[in-house]
Amino acid sequence: MQPTFVLVHGAFANSFSFAPLQAELGLLGHRSVGVDLPGHGFGATYPRAYQAPQDADALATAPGSIEGVTLGDNTAHLTGVLERAKRNGPVVLVSHSRGGITATAAANARPDLIDHLVYVSAWCPTALDVGEYHAEPEMATADTAGLAAAVVGDPAQLGLLRSNFRTADPEALAALKAAMLADGTDEEFLAFLNTFQPDENLDIGGPADRAQADTWGRIPKTYVRLTDDASMPLAVQDRLIREGDELTPTNPYTVRTLEGSHLKWLVEPAAAARLLTEVTAPLTAPADS
Repeated sequence: MQPTFVLVHGAFANSFSFAPLQAELGLLGHRSVGVDLPGHGFGATYPRAYQAPQDADALATAPGSIEGVTLGDNTAHLTGVLERAKRNGPVVLVSHSRGGITATAAANARPDLIDHLVYVSAWCPTALDVGEYHAEPEMATADTAGLAAAVVGDPAQLGLLRSNFRTADPEALAALKAAMLADGTDEEFLAFLNTFQPDENLDIGGPADRAQADTWGRIPKTYVRLTDDASMPLAVQDRLIREGDELTPTNPYTVRTLEGSHLKWLVEPAAAARLLTEVTAPLTAPADS
């Protein structure tokens, strides 16, 4: 039976960013589902103050639907998607960036619903919480200037993290492009930036949400490294791979590499679609092959 690729987005993103990848997967004969986590996609809030002309003061205080959304909410939603997908055959859970936190939590809770895990430059905490990794030496080269320049309001008061991706500040836009899509054109960057939503939830998990050897650890898994990722440096990706292998030495990652930045694989997804097809080929191989 053909697997279903279930695609989980990163911070400030949504299922819309997977459309080009899903087109490539479809043309290769594969079924896929782009997930919108709670408060994302058509569930997101776009305050009137976010529209042009922008009202900076109102934008900094306007409520957002993602306030109070937890990692548990994300996990429950994703689990529901996985349950439905599993009825049709094998499931390949693919996560990007912050989406790896939810994918890991779902794998901890329901490994029976996942036939293969794929992390694409995604968080899979094992030895530390995600927040703790940010203070580690491997994250020292991470380019955070763009997101810092875009942040609006006080997250503690809003109950969410808000960014103004519709800024026209050339310095902020240049910093965001350097962090996310330095190897893309300005036009590609602006097109992708306009698929982002302003709000993200604050819950990035804790010790109980780290990968668990007896559940997460029994699922076949692949880590796809992105060589020029300035948001999640290669050193961090390699550390997550190493620590995951240490947690489950009898079930290590299959490691693959794609050239490019944090978002390039989504802007030009043909190579990623072929890679996903290759790493999950055993799921479609005849039983006696």
